[in-house]
Amino acid sequence: MTAVDLDIRRLGISDLDEIEQIERRAYTAPWSRTMFASELTKPTSICLGAFEDGVMVGYIINSRYVDAWHVMNVAVDPEQQNRGIARRLLQRLFDVTAEDAERGYTLEVRVSNAAAIHLYETLGFEERGLRRAYYTDNREDALIMWKDAPSELEW
Repeated sequence: MTAVDLDIRRLGISDLDEIEQIERRAYTAPWSRTMFASELTKPTSICLGAFEDGVMVGYIINSRYVDAWHVMNVAVDPEQQNRGIARRLLQRLFDVTAEDAERGYTLEVRVSNAAAIHLYETLGFEERGLRRAYYTDNREDALIMWKDAPSELEW
């Protein structure tokens, strides 16, 4: 199955219920509603949702730091996974932030999440370190990944 006819748009507080539904289905240790509300209202965040036929199927939460865009949360409804939705969300993030050429992108991912690591690598992310016992639910390590800002040749 492939992702077709996705509408990707910025998210707001009115999207919290749908975000929470996906988060709880996708993760064993979901973010709280307060965490999402904080990011959705922060002026330094870019939060995007992927919608198919008006229904949210995935989202990405990003926060602007001094030297990087921090990809804080990416989730796709488990019934909609393996359709390229996460890839499309990340590519839209790169498009939306293209004018911000001095910042790269960073994220943490569970060391056991081979599919996500592979996706990030195909999009240009590289391993840069490890955060020991990063995840509170099982103390799993997180791989730190980094993608440099596009060079002038990539524009």
